[in-house]
Amino acid sequence: MSDRKTQLVAAVDAVRAASRVCIAVQRALVDADTLEKKDKSPVTVADFASQAIVCAKLAQALPGARIVGEEDATELRAAEQATLRAAVVEKVGGELGRAASADEVLDWIDLGNAKADGGSYWTLDPIDGTKGFLRGEQYAVALALIEDGEVVLGVLGCPNLPAAGGGAGALFTAIAGEGAQTLALAGTGASGAPVRVAAVARAADARFCESVESGHSNQGESARIAELLGITAEPYRIDSQCKYAAVARGDASIYLRMPTKKDYREKIWDHAAGKLVVECAGGRVSDANGDALDFGRGATLERNRGVVATAAAIHDEVVDAVRRVRAEAAS
Repeated sequence: MSDRKTQLVAAVDAVRAASRVCIAVQRALVDADTLEKKDKSPVTVADFASQAIVCAKLAQALPGARIVGEEDATELRAAEQATLRAAVVEKVGGELGRAASADEVLDWIDLGNAKADGGSYWTLDPIDGTKGFLRGEQYAVALALIEDGEVVLGVLGCPNLPAAGGGAGALFTAIAGEGAQTLALAGTGASGAPVRVAAVARAADARFCESVESGHSNQGESARIAELLGITAEPYRIDSQCKYAAVARGDASIYLRMPTKKDYREKIWDHAAGKLVVECAGGRVSDANGDALDFGRGATLERNRGVVATAAAIHDEVVDAVRRVRAEAAS
């Protein structure tokens, strides 16, 4: 088995395991009462448990792997977090099928504290889409491999996204230069069916995909862009990197994440896996200026503003409309 295939198998196994934990936590701990009280403890448990599991599995399958994760265990190590820590340890042990000590779990989480610099490293968002998770809607476990500033492998686990063959739970994988695949999250193995973006020739026939939360993207600008492009279909609003999955398999053909703050910089773990899945499915991904996303500048996309992911045939048309609308806003 080639190194890249070995890495893919390990990544798929890790994302599946983390997704199972997230599903279990969502079913057991998220209800109307937690939403009413704005209680984020369920997603906190799932977030830490997901990162611990992915890091533990990658360390076992790929010794020496460097991981840049969203979380660290500093909060969990505090004495006053004993209840939260115990819940995370229980969920991790349950998935691994053996008792795990608190120290083991905390150390696994902190395996995700590598620096995003040079060489080869993985980047992980253990739960992308916190509010979607709490609403019982869309969220993703996103894992990608970056080598010398280029995303070369990506895996997206989308527990609540319908699978191609029916039922909840879809997994998307991509290896640079080898296309993208989709498979059932609850299945086995790392081979699936090829996935392709929709065959749209002009933007007017496309459908937008954007964040549910207006704070994540400037939806007013998106509406103006849609107007310029002649798009009349209602936007498809879902949380997390599931938007990339939706574009990759043709549920929508345009994903816009328009900047809401001048000084905000996107995090690499929020885009690496999804970006590669779309590109390997025949799409194009750039920032709002049409420039390639630069993953060689640390943990943030320091040189980029916003994200535009589309079917390849309409990318230039969409970016041109984005530029026009942003110029209008600046004048």
